[in-house]
Order: sequence, then structure tokens, then C-alpha cells
Amino acid sequence: MSPRPLPQDPMIRNLIAQARRAQLNRRTLLAGAGAGATALALAACSAGGGAAKPTPAADKSATDKTLNWANWAAYIDEDDDGNYPTLVAFTEQTGIEVNYEVAVDDNNTYYGKVKDQLALGQDIGADLSVLTDWMIARWIRLGYGQQLDHANLPNLANLTPALKDPDFDPGRKQSVPWQGGFAGICWNKEAVPGGLASVSDLWNPELKGRVGVLSEMRDTMGLIMLEQGIDISGDWGDAEFSAAIDELDKQVADGQVRNIKGNSYLEDLKNEDTLAAICWSGDITVINAEAGDKWEFALPSAGGTLWNDNFIVPVGSPRKTNAETLINYYYEPEVAAEVAAWVNFITPVVGAKEAAIAIDPELAENQLIFPNEETLSQAHIFRSLSGAEEQKYQAEFQAILLGS
Repeated sequence: MSPRPLPQDPMIRNLIAQARRAQLNRRTLLAGAGAGATALALAACSAGGGAAKPTPAADKSATDKTLNWANWAAYIDEDDDGNYPTLVAFTEQTGIEVNYEVAVDDNNTYYGKVKDQLALGQDIGADLSVLTDWMIARWIRLGYGQQLDHANLPNLANLTPALKDPDFDPGRKQSVPWQGGFAGICWNKEAVPGGLASVSDLWNPELKGRVGVLSEMRDTMGLIMLEQGIDISGDWGDAEFSAAIDELDKQVADGQVRNIKGNSYLEDLKNEDTLAAICWSGDITVINAEAGDKWEFALPSAGGTLWNDNFIVPVGSPRKTNAETLINYYYEPEVAAEVAAWVNFITPVVGAKEAAIAIDPELAENQLIFPNEETLSQAHIFRSLSGAEEQKYQAEFQAILLGS
């Protein structure tokens, strides 16, 4: 397998190049005496130290009716002509022109592109970014988001109660959920007619070199840890994580795992570079609609992970009110149901299920969009990590990713 391109950050690029030249193994990279590994971990997590938090940009929404939205692939309704129907309707209603950009492939890579501008309070070219809970927590901690004016968000009353007060943003002062979902396993039904039931099934010899896993550490490691009998929501530590990382390291070193990727893993499934993968739930419905009903998604027998992605207004955005207007629009149940019908992720909007019945009664029974208690009991939230744990675990995972 050809090596991955080096990251653009000069410090990280230099450290990785040194590591490759020295042919360091991941244990050496992570040794306490290894200054390179420590710097890499710190750079990846960018804890921010005692630096002053940047000042939010002045809002010019009253005179600038535009909006830049950075989101993940296959994460909004889309018609056959490549238009986004709900966004078209939003512009017709509000006069706000939206530049929708598929800019997020992975939480860490997106953060790596914009962190220097965020630290300076500069406009990153996005007035709304959609990121996962743990990354949102980092942005809020570092002062990289703006305070939301709830007077502009009356539809926030439709937010699912369980999501109203996360520990990283009590009262949703800076973030609002976009969609949630599961990480599980998927496979090409033609190539793997017997299907898969567990993460261990990904390691079958017949799939050697045709397996993909996600570059989201919490999803890939979460599924492996669950397979090893660990309650990822509960009390676990270095020993449990190390056992799971050893398993991933073995599968990568043996050539069982072909790729470790963010959202671009879908292209590997489509072109059949991979025949099975750790994947995100709604994505499989989307590629089945695009390229034929060839793939199947399932929560593994040991359980899957459960996560939420959230809107945040970056500190340098000069269009906060426009962003709040869009967030409020997507919290109308009928709009939320239309998006959910296309993306097949879990909508956070109360009333969307009832609205979905008007679109398609069977849609309201889809467990990937409106999961019942039985389905939710099979999903687990990866527990919050301390700053030190995040640096250590992410660096260890990153070392494998770079070597894949």
C-alpha cells in the first residue's frame, strides 16, 4: 500500500517524516521519553494552553444575505440534478443565499485546516460547521465558537429533551444538533452473500486486503473495544484501550485492513476496493440509492457506537444571525423529516417522526432514523476523555493511521 500524503502542518509533517526515516514503531512513538510523539500528540489535540480566547467577529447579516455552510458528504437532501431541495426552499423563504460545501471528511483533518485561523479569530470561510460532540467540546473550550441568540431560534423548543444539556455545552449556548447516528459494520452483499454479524467477521481471511475502517478514533476503537467485552460508556482505561489498539495494529500490519479513512471510505465501497467496513449508518442507504442496492448495514452483535454531529458558528464568522436563521429553519419538523428521509440518520427534532408519516409511513418505522428503545439498547456512547487521555489515545491511533 502506498504511503499517505504528509499533512500540511509543518511541525507535524517534520515529525512524521523523522519517524518514517527512523522506522519507529508505534510503541517507540508513544514512549514517555519520545519528544517527537509528545509534540505530535499536542499538535493533534492543540490544547490551547493559557492563550487568550479570540474575539467573535462583528455580525453583518443585516447587509450580507449570504451564508457558508461546511458539512460532511451525503449529509443533506439532494435531488437528481445535484440540488438541495430544503436549501432551495430556505433561500426562497429568507432571501439568504447558501454556499453549501462538502468540506468535512474527518473531525481532525478539518480542524487541522482551520485551527490556526480560529486561534486568531479569523474567518475560516464557514459561517456554520458541522462537527461531532467531542470536537465541538474542544472548540467551545478554546473559545472557537460564538454564543447563539436563542431569540433567533424559537424552533429550538423542538429539540429532543435528552440533547438539551450536554456536559460540553449546557443549555446549548453555542451548539445545536444536526443529525445523530450509529457506527456499525457493512458489507457488499454480492461479494459477501453470507453477511457479517460481528467486528471479528471483518478479520475473516477471505476479506484480507478488502476491509476499511474509519479514521474517527472513537468509532473504530469503540467497536473493537465492544467486541472485546468493554463497556465503552463505563469505567475503562489504558489497559483496555491498549488491547484494542493492539488488535487494530495487527489487522493493519497483516494487510487485513486496506484503508483507514473519513467520509471518503464510501468511494472505496463503491469501486470495490473494500468489500466490508466499519461505517456510519445512514451512508449505506445513500450509496445504495446512488449505486444500486449492493450494501448492507448492521449493528454488530456486541453493539455499535452512538454519536451526534452539531452546528457551531465559528468565532470569525461575520454572519451569525444568518446562521441562526438556517438552524431555526431546520428545526421545523417538516423540514427535518425531509432531510431525514434522504440522509437516514437520527433526527434530533421532536415532531419529525409524525411529519415523516406524511412523506412515507414506512419511513417512520426506520430504526436508523427513529430508533426505538430496543435499537438504542444496542448502541453505546464512547465516554468523555480527559485532555491527557485524548492526546495519548489519539496519538496512538494516529500512528497506526499514518502507517496504513
